[in-house]
Amino acid sequence: MTVRVGVITFPGSLDDRDAQRAVRLAGAEAVALWHGSHDLDGVDALVLPGGFSYGDYLRAGAIAALAPIMSEVKDAAGRGMPILGICNGFQMLVEARLLPGALIRNANQQFIRRDQRLRVENADTAWTSGFEAGQEIVIPLKNADGGYIADAETLARVEGEGLVAFRYLGVNPNGSLDDIAGLTNERGNVVGLMPHPEHAVEAGFGPDTRSAMRSGEDGRTFFESAISAVVTAAA
Repeated sequence: MTVRVGVITFPGSLDDRDAQRAVRLAGAEAVALWHGSHDLDGVDALVLPGGFSYGDYLRAGAIAALAPIMSEVKDAAGRGMPILGICNGFQMLVEARLLPGALIRNANQQFIRRDQRLRVENADTAWTSGFEAGQEIVIPLKNADGGYIADAETLARVEGEGLVAFRYLGVNPNGSLDDIAGLTNERGNVVGLMPHPEHAVEAGFGPDTRSAMRSGEDGRTFFESAISAVVTAAA
């Protein structure tokens, strides 16, 4: 079975080609999709990539969450399709209410770029099943609007129901509450995170790790996990 993963391009997307490459390196077929379309082209999973959709006007991800194709994204999420939102894609998912809370300007009001240590908090999702709970990974981070916030009731629910997928380790780069770097929905098919796993998929081009410079490949596990989830569901 050839798994087909759609990567949606919005005006201002800049990591869509990187996401497509990550999908191919993980062993699936990457399918380019357009924000103005209502056709998901029969894909098995979806990636909402990073960038600055619509120039981040109003709020980051706010306009993209209303793009025509997002109607199909919401329907697909309801059917259980694996959907990953990376950085700007994570912002779209919270603006579309597919994940709880919101993302605001970094606490230091600056754009942050660094190799970021994360702890995997939930390894039972379509995008994290290749990890173990508590595992430490290194994923590149680059954002200006990555501060995760939520009201007290929502935050308690997110923590109590195990919806935190990833947590920052070592340093909280953007002031996110509870060091939250990524979330999952209750069903585990929709995951969003601020760091960029598509930039950690090939040795020699990934983040620096303790073993060697540019050796990090932790990001590939995201895409391999989703491929495995699709194949298992189809069996």
